Amino acid sequence: MLDPQKVRKDFPLLFADTGKQPLVYFDNAATTQKPEAVLQRLRRYYVEENANINRGAYDLAAKATDAYEHARQLVQSFIGARKTSEVIFTKGTTEAINFCATSFVRPRIKAGDEILISGMEHHANLVPWQVVCQQQQAQLKIIPVNDSGEVELSTYRDLLGPRTRFVALTHISNALGNVNPVQEMIQLAHALDVPVLLDAAQSIPHQSVNVQDIECDFLAFSGHKLYGPTGIGVLYAKSVWHPHMQPYQFGGDMIRMVSYENTTYNVPPHKFEAGTPNIAGAVGLGAAIQYINKIGMHNIQTHTEDLTAYARKQLAGIQDLQLIGSADHTSSIISFVFPDIHPHDVSSLLNEAGIAIRAGHHCTMPLMQRLGLPGTARVSFGMYNTKEEVDHLIHALLEVQEIFS
Repeated sequence: MLDPQKVRKDFPLLFADTGKQPLVYFDNAATTQKPEAVLQRLRRYYVEENANINRGAYDLAAKATDAYEHARQLVQSFIGARKTSEVIFTKGTTEAINFCATSFVRPRIKAGDEILISGMEHHANLVPWQVVCQQQQAQLKIIPVNDSGEVELSTYRDLLGPRTRFVALTHISNALGNVNPVQEMIQLAHALDVPVLLDAAQSIPHQSVNVQDIECDFLAFSGHKLYGPTGIGVLYAKSVWHPHMQPYQFGGDMIRMVSYENTTYNVPPHKFEAGTPNIAGAVGLGAAIQYINKIGMHNIQTHTEDLTAYARKQLAGIQDLQLIGSADHTSSIISFVFPDIHPHDVSSLLNEAGIAIRAGHHCTMPLMQRLGLPGTARVSFGMYNTKEEVDHLIHALLEVQEIFS
């Protein structure tokens, strides 16, 4: 059982003096706060282990390399990958998706081929595929969403066909919190031998994500949404696809032999990690995973699901407030609007009460257009949030309503 009051003590920024009311941090879908264990591990790396990896025949370089590769092992175990070579470090979800699009998908796509994405994708899982299709004269097909923000599975089945070459899906909508039936969608794609990428940026902080159980071919996520540092992320790439992946960037350490006439490349994952990587970021991500394992992902999921259900019930009791997205299966993200109050005004006024939320289109402009909205106010929860904070939010929202009444 997770005690959020106890957990909160591990996150120093939650107690920082903001000059306003005590901070209520409800913007975890954008980025999470960092526990002391991660901050200490980052400091220890720079104080005791800092050197460039793989290239130095001296003890400190070996120490840094061991720390970096240990982080890869922690990620492998965390997501259930078969091999450490399937874990490729990137700077975040966005780079991981772009890497997959450029390295793997674009060389496989020809004129008239099709890529499928859902109608609720973050721009980072939309624009790369749009660009690939434009470059290759292929078609980007959109799996529509209904009024509740759920993908239309029957239409998805119809869209899958002999020209489908790739499917890219979000696991959990960053705008609505809706959880997609990704296992079923992946199975349908695999029945036609179509590989699938899963954007797990919003799911991996809240539930166990095992790539072998889900059977995705690629999986992308960011460290900073997982209580780890910014500037570090992961592309999981199933090893069967490695021979079909071109290097994304070129330079140091992704090579085996270089001459003026030709270059041969290193083995995966090093083949796909050019230059000096974010060593400290990877080490910090490893520390975040160890911290989460200590708390227990099941405990985190139970806590955030309970808190989300409580918040939805309380928000639904506010007159004129409209919850956006009413899927049967949702996660720790809630979007809402008031009919006559702009979401940015809601966010600004909540800020005066010490409450941090996100407002806008959440990098999902096409989804907002589908729902007929300019944007929403969005609250999103982490392991350290409490029901008392939700009560403070409800009280502050009632005051916002009064200001505009």
